[in-house]
Amino acid sequence: MEPNSSPNTPTAAADASARVPGAPHEPAGRTAGAHTDTFARDHLPPPEQWPKLLLDDPAPRYPDRLNCGHELLDRTIEEYGADRPALRSGDGGVWSYGELREAVDRIAHVLTDDLGVVPGNRVLLRGPTTPWLAACWLAVMKAGAVAVTVLAQARATELATICSLARIGHALCDARSVEDLAAADVDGLRITPFGGDGPGDLARRASAHSGSGPYRAVDTAADEVALIAFTSGTTGRPKGCMHLHRDLLAIADTFSRHVLRPSADDVFAGSPPLGFTFGLGGLLVFPLRAGASTLLLEQAGPQHLLPALVQHRVSVLFTAPTAYRTMLGQLNGHDLSALRRCVSAGENLPEATWRAWHEATGLRIINGIGATELLHIFISAADEAIRPGMTGVPVPGWQARVVDEHGEELPDGEPGLLAVRGPVGCRYLADPRQTEYVRHGWNLTGDTFVREPDGYFRYVARADDMIISSGYNIAGPEVEDALLRHPEVAEAAVVGRPDELRGEIVVAHVVLTEGSEQTADSLRAHMKANLAPHKCPRLFVFEESLPRTATGKLQRFLLREDLREDLREDLREDRA
Repeated sequence: MEPNSSPNTPTAAADASARVPGAPHEPAGRTAGAHTDTFARDHLPPPEQWPKLLLDDPAPRYPDRLNCGHELLDRTIEEYGADRPALRSGDGGVWSYGELREAVDRIAHVLTDDLGVVPGNRVLLRGPTTPWLAACWLAVMKAGAVAVTVLAQARATELATICSLARIGHALCDARSVEDLAAADVDGLRITPFGGDGPGDLARRASAHSGSGPYRAVDTAADEVALIAFTSGTTGRPKGCMHLHRDLLAIADTFSRHVLRPSADDVFAGSPPLGFTFGLGGLLVFPLRAGASTLLLEQAGPQHLLPALVQHRVSVLFTAPTAYRTMLGQLNGHDLSALRRCVSAGENLPEATWRAWHEATGLRIINGIGATELLHIFISAADEAIRPGMTGVPVPGWQARVVDEHGEELPDGEPGLLAVRGPVGCRYLADPRQTEYVRHGWNLTGDTFVREPDGYFRYVARADDMIISSGYNIAGPEVEDALLRHPEVAEAAVVGRPDELRGEIVVAHVVLTEGSEQTADSLRAHMKANLAPHKCPRLFVFEESLPRTATGKLQRFLLREDLREDLREDLREDRA
């Protein structure tokens, strides 16, 4: 690929072949894109496989030409000023919006002037959650490239797969996270470290551009690809979800604006890393769109998160249900008076956890469901509209319904598949699973829900987490919620185990609170007092911890695999 002859000058391809394909319902004749590397555009699904996008009121509308990096940084400075705090680090450091823009512009100069990155190139971003990683992401946006942010914990094999799928040639990587990326041995990958002391370190390169002046953001089209977010790939080959410049603003202008309702004086914090869209939205896009500041923590487990909330007077918190449950036992002595907004996503929020947090803090957790394919939260509720045990209602700009396997809408009260559409939709990177996720113009998230007569949506289970025992459909999360009402149950995960007589039996994996001496019999008695007999676990497995992703999402499939292996061992012993 030939480098752009003038990398810091906005480009616009002149012919129709350079246009981003739109969804079938969208008007033809879009403005030409700025990407000279057209890989991302060329590997979008064909238009007929796109979901129907909602781009009219109440969904936000955007001009044809839009660079989200410019909007989130330069436009925010125009509205709120350059002296306001933007990024905070755990050690007390603070970057103002002006300092952030200066760093971002210098990094963008390095990308285009030194490294030869051209609009449309994919740039891998890897490292712990720090202000430098956030600045790199914004620089990639302003340079018109495509960000592929991955977890610092990702290993060489995973990194090699992602680099191969997205054809990545450049990487900006925290110096502490370079080893695994180098071990991936990606052909042609140019790695530029940051946070180190080597002569090629990004900070040193960026300082050399102190006299280069402001960086003029590349004049990208609103519907050009800005981000490829990879799913965790825990159950198979990872899927790259492609999102556009307008998508990054749409999540801020729907969920954040209408449900979260932040102010410029808010301080955001949370546990999800920027490599997950839950964290990217909650810890970077939302606060910058509102002119607020965000605390970026390298270590954000519950034991680190709680003191940080106090020290930095955090007012908006994003984390998973498990973190809220864990912090409940550690609240004494912590002043959370600054905290006004608590958001939960990543997995279902049990009603027991919601009520316990509300009783302890007076705060109402904003429950929500989102997806990497749809970028962020699309069903939620806040304040007095919250109903414990319910996920909520479609966020303004989004629509949702419950359908059967043929896509037909089901009556209220009947469980079925959740179907969603809005201003953002699933567009997999050259993946045949596109037609599994998008059907009849709707995104099917893989979740089983019930729509109540009043329009509220209630989570039942992941479609593959439904346990069928003796003809009964049993939702694992419902059983987990009952277990978590026991005061000495710290964590719970419920899965099905194959059973010759019943098809499956309910198995509960339980983590007890420290010092607890609960037995299977005592827990069984508790469950029988709270659930119908067919829903009660027939087997209890006591664990020291449960398998979770880096963002705290429960990996039930690992527990199911362990049970199947145990069953195979039992069969082998029976036959011996």
